[in-house]
Amino acid sequence: MEKPIAKAEVLLDALPYIRRYSGKTMVIKYGGHAMADEELKQGFAQDMVLLKYVGINPVIVHGGGPQIGQLLMQLGIESQFVRGMRVTDQQTMDVVEMVLVGKVNKEIVNLINQHGGRAIGLTGKDGSFIRARKMLLQSESGADETVDLGQVGEVASIDPEVIALLETREFIPVVAPIGVGPDGRSYNINADLVAGKLAEVLKAEKLILLTNTPGVLDKQGKLLTGLTPKEVDGLFADGTIHGGMLPKIAAALDAARGGVRSVHIIDGRVEHALLLEVLTDEGVGTLIRSR
Repeated sequence: MEKPIAKAEVLLDALPYIRRYSGKTMVIKYGGHAMADEELKQGFAQDMVLLKYVGINPVIVHGGGPQIGQLLMQLGIESQFVRGMRVTDQQTMDVVEMVLVGKVNKEIVNLINQHGGRAIGLTGKDGSFIRARKMLLQSESGADETVDLGQVGEVASIDPEVIALLETREFIPVVAPIGVGPDGRSYNINADLVAGKLAEVLKAEKLILLTNTPGVLDKQGKLLTGLTPKEVDGLFADGTIHGGMLPKIAAALDAARGGVRSVHIIDGRVEHALLLEVLTDEGVGTLIRSR
């Protein structure tokens, strides 16, 4: 059994970080394996409650791609992807909202509340706080042609008022990445993109992206950290960052350049990864500094 003095030392080690970040907002993108493993789900909820109780304001943006794909398969609806993005017609959009809002969001909210927190679920349609526009993807075959992805959107603007109000009442906002267009239509938006833009608008202290990798790795597989935006640009240029990490790192880079003090890309498969990253000097991923 761990000696009481050792437990006290752990708490004292966290004190400088609690003092530094108390009253600050942190936007956390929650997805990947951390959302699928039962033990990690419980740990994530506990981490959120602890951060709130020590005075830090977590704002959660969650994904749900695998869950959406699973239900579409069960319903016999074929999934189509263009450059990693799901083509979203009206039928698919109905399923997206059903899964993200009706299932995943409520599960996260319920889990945090079970552990003593006060979480509230939102979509960008609530108070129209995430305004969306249709994403037009440039065709690879012609410069003037675009690919229609249906109701796939990008962030046009974010009104931080709803989030700010919830924070003053000590609630933990849990945001499903669905925006609303000028005509009232729903748009499915990449969760990394929503988290990055939300962190910018909220002037967050940190943007933390949970992933299924240790972080950003060099070509030899070594973890890179303490990166500047200029260094990240170099990793894009030489092909070190590629594939599925491209949109995630692009969102992180935009947030860092948009005023978010630091962006953390951490391994969501590590138990209590968030507490290790925020309240210790250990670190479990890649840090991108704003400058």
